[in-house]
Amino acid sequence: MKPLKFYLITDTHYYSPDLDAFGDAYEDFMDGEQKCFAETSAIDTAAFAWLEQAEDADIVLIAGDLSFNGEKKSNEAFSKLLHDFKEKSGKQIYVVTAGHDFNDSPFCFNDSGRGTPEGTKYSELLGYYGDFGYKDAIAFNEEHLSYVAELSEDVRLLVICNDVDGEKHIAYDDEFLGWIEAQAKQAQADGKMMIAMEHYPVLPGQPILALIPDARQAESKKLIETLADNGVHLIFTGHMHNQSINVTETAKGNKFYDVCTGSAIGWPAFMRLVTVQDEATVQIESIPVPDFEWDKKGLTGEEYLKAQFERLIRTLIKRMETDPERFMRKVNIKPTPALYKIFPILGKKLSKMTVGGFARLLLVRADPQIKHDSFVEFAVSFVRSVFEGNQPYVEGTPGGDTLLRVFRRLAPFMKKMKGSQGEPLDFYETMKHTVGNYGIDDYNATRKLK
Repeated sequence: MKPLKFYLITDTHYYSPDLDAFGDAYEDFMDGEQKCFAETSAIDTAAFAWLEQAEDADIVLIAGDLSFNGEKKSNEAFSKLLHDFKEKSGKQIYVVTAGHDFNDSPFCFNDSGRGTPEGTKYSELLGYYGDFGYKDAIAFNEEHLSYVAELSEDVRLLVICNDVDGEKHIAYDDEFLGWIEAQAKQAQADGKMMIAMEHYPVLPGQPILALIPDARQAESKKLIETLADNGVHLIFTGHMHNQSINVTETAKGNKFYDVCTGSAIGWPAFMRLVTVQDEATVQIESIPVPDFEWDKKGLTGEEYLKAQFERLIRTLIKRMETDPERFMRKVNIKPTPALYKIFPILGKKLSKMTVGGFARLLLVRADPQIKHDSFVEFAVSFVRSVFEGNQPYVEGTPGGDTLLRVFRRLAPFMKKMKGSQGEPLDFYETMKHTVGNYGIDDYNATRKLK
């Protein structure tokens, strides 16, 4: 087969510059946000200007969450940006919509506080994005806004969506799984290679994310088996704003890869250049989202996005002390009277603690090279690395050895830990592979699909 190349970008979260995003309430909201808000139109415009000039491929895939939060003006403006891009570049665009693209009650911010711009209905999405994969599809499922497109003479793209009218992030029922299976079998019958795209990861981006229901496709094992056991071994996803490449194997021995890509408008901000070399080999490269026009206070685009991510983590630790209710809501902890008392004390201590002091609380030893480092700054670094991928805290490094001692100490208390889909998780191994990457390079890799 002839090699195929395409670019992939995800979670563009475009917010129309005609809507408000400023004021005290806005700044308070941004204290808890990984991604940018007011800046998104500038970032997305720069990204598509770069893609317009890029010469390696003439196909662009966008893996969902196209608008910031389903504002009508945002979908209108982003649709226009894509139409203009397509007309100027001659390149083809294939999108999947997701939960942030339709909303009855989106919000904005100004000096008066929170505003309520007009939202987008699910039934309106095809009107905005129909020209980007749907209308030229060789198979279309209207209920799920899912379709099959011919990327080349040899490769088909299966686009699937688990956000439907009136409900978001659903488990696929047998009828829709049957539709997916039929498309995969038809591709095999026609002698075509098929790859897939969905907004939600199918495999947890990092092992710890298996604990979070929203972090991956509901009942993902069924989907993996439906795809991999019918010849579809590769899916491209977004949603969690993290860089990762993960693989699993079905009971029948078929490999399945999930390539999750960071958001265009929040750290880590990357695009992918994918080369399908043959039906069994794919090469994946990562490209930083380009710099953008904005008052970045003297920072580069990369530094600006990273600073916003770190603002989130520092604020979260601070709110443990100053606003425990908001802290618990953000990290999905059920509030109790005891926790209202414990978290302010713990937050105050952590804000002043060194890594060595934190380790001593758990009766373990911190590596001498980092024991005097600020615990907060260490926490910011390792949390950020979980989303960046290629996590550096592996065995044999000061941070890795210290964290592994902590995890061993905590492991006896976590013997019954389960993932959000009921699967048993080994606490030590889960945490070891969350803070350290011992597997596939999350940025640049060539993989055998079979």
